[in-house]
Amino acid sequence: MSGTSEQKIEDTQGKYLHAVKNGHEMKDATWQQCRVVLTSERLVIATDGKLTIPLSDIDEMGGRYDVNDRAASEVNYSALYVDDDVLLVTTADHETFETNFYRAFLDGAVVYVKHPAVVGGVIQGAEWQRGRLKVTTDTVRIVLEDGQKFVVDRSDIGELETDERAVAGEQRSVTEVEHADDDGTSMETYLSGRQHHLSVLKQLLEEGAERNRADLDFSPTERRVVMALYSGVSPFAISDFVGIDVEKVEEIYDELIELDVIEVIRERKQVSLTPQGRRVAGEEMGEQ
Repeated sequence: MSGTSEQKIEDTQGKYLHAVKNGHEMKDATWQQCRVVLTSERLVIATDGKLTIPLSDIDEMGGRYDVNDRAASEVNYSALYVDDDVLLVTTADHETFETNFYRAFLDGAVVYVKHPAVVGGVIQGAEWQRGRLKVTTDTVRIVLEDGQKFVVDRSDIGELETDERAVAGEQRSVTEVEHADDDGTSMETYLSGRQHHLSVLKQLLEEGAERNRADLDFSPTERRVVMALYSGVSPFAISDFVGIDVEKVEEIYDELIELDVIEVIRERKQVSLTPQGRRVAGEEMGEQ
């Protein structure tokens, strides 16, 4: 390592597959055993030779790129896009490697942030400002230039969308992430910035959102209950707000708990929406 500030983050055994080389898909590519060294500045893949990739050269970290059956047979890997190449990399503890990669790539990165952009389905008046990122195993921590700090729990992401919005005087790609505050209230945070930072950050957040996606079939009354909770109505006021008796509310709560749409905070059914529940409510609001 040449720079005095460069730090080694992980040194492990793994394998890689060169899925695309110079813009051409390598249909006959095979996995090769290798040593994987990740630092704060670069990724090194060592076999008989050594492939060194500066992190600044990685354009995107994408989802699966199953160029052939050999690639498809691997359960977990990371697809790294570097110029006209795509490299698939996996290690024995791939979840740890991915988190370490996110740390190496994103820790200290500065992005544009609008927080909170939406609270309980209501658009807020927050302005865009710069924020600095910090990734942990469970969270993405963001410190804004006005001193505000907040945390996005990686397991508490209801939905993730991409849009084009005006940011700092120009149209930019924006990632809109739905999550909850410490009180369980749904909110959306908008993120934008340099494309290579945004693509990796989106992949990190997408993993959390994917765990909470499910197709659920609710009755109209169950949807009204979910919408009321999403809007901030107290669980104890749902009966009057929706216009059904308390016993029916309790039955619906039991059904929604079983479906992992709400979770019990304490007995007597004080509940809050899970990420999956917030996603359902957000979709419902979008249809109205």
